[in-house]
Amino acid sequence: MRERGLRVLQLTGDWKWTGPAEPMLQLALALRERGIEVELACPEAPPGAARSLAGEARAAGLPPALALSRGRGARWLRDRADAARLRAHVASRGVDVVHCWHTRDHVLALRAAGARRPRSPRLVRSVASADPIAPRPWNRWLFGPGADAVLCPSPASALRYAALRGGRAIAGHFGAVDVARFRAGPPDPAVRRGLGLEAGHRVVGIAARVQPHRRFDLLLEAAARLFERDPAARLLVIGRGTRRAELAERPAERLGIADRVVFAGYRSDDYGDVLRAIDVFTLLVPGSDPSCRALLEAAACGIPAVTTRRGALPEIVADGETGLVAAETPEALAAAWQRLLSNAEERRSMGAAARRRAEACFAPARLAEEVAALYASALG
Repeated sequence: MRERGLRVLQLTGDWKWTGPAEPMLQLALALRERGIEVELACPEAPPGAARSLAGEARAAGLPPALALSRGRGARWLRDRADAARLRAHVASRGVDVVHCWHTRDHVLALRAAGARRPRSPRLVRSVASADPIAPRPWNRWLFGPGADAVLCPSPASALRYAALRGGRAIAGHFGAVDVARFRAGPPDPAVRRGLGLEAGHRVVGIAARVQPHRRFDLLLEAAARLFERDPAARLLVIGRGTRRAELAERPAERLGIADRVVFAGYRSDDYGDVLRAIDVFTLLVPGSDPSCRALLEAAACGIPAVTTRRGALPEIVADGETGLVAAETPEALAAAWQRLLSNAEERRSMGAAARRRAEACFAPARLAEEVAALYASALG
């Protein structure tokens, strides 16, 4: 399949710089490096928004080619104008592939194509979860005949979706991380001091938005058990959330561990440095980004991880090689953390393996190669 001259439109109805936004932009830029012509269609941010996909895309040299209206969910009347403008843009630009990231985008693309879809452009859909979808008729059609190709967030998740496809194109690949920005290296003592961490502290860290489904209750209960065994252990929480006090800060106080839990908040420019302050990374439940970007970033920094078996987590972490996969119980998590915190040589070995795996499997160029092959299957 020709790649140079291939025209792809990345389509998303979400204006926020969250969830799959950064992986989508990384993919678009990596596809450009391969010589593929890539455009972006997305909504502009509302007034006063701090960060947005459109803003980050402009800064990266990929300004949106088409502005969609802001809105959640597919609405027939509200989205009529967007579908018409999308149809006109695709026709005028000679787009070969429309790559959709959410259900609203998917429906817009189908409406833009009309009832009798032409052979071009082809519609590719990214799946928002590594778990099986609810077997409702709408889902079975949308992820079956309603897409020319489907991109899943891991190899095993593609196997779970294969039955819906009926032999149509499907692929599963891990997300991407900037392996140059997120590099392995020792923690900066000044950064650790700024976080209130001392030289002798052994740090378990998580980077996740504080939300109920991310199991902060389990995280804190496991931390309490770890602290009973290891007085030098600390828990570092990177991330924000409007319910952080309710879900994390007050529960830590009730458990009597508030003095050993550090809430670093949301980090931007110094995020990589703060991440490298962690000895063992942990993630219990994937968020809105099924690629589990924070886990990929930790691997690129050479940090071993402890995860549960949720979503793509047990595929990203090679159990016993780049980290440990534990049962979803406080005791199992505390034991896994303690094993790595107490064994510096094993921690170093697993961290080095995590970095090698990131370079081999999680680099943007590798993802672009796999996605380009999927586009070829859709067009073929």
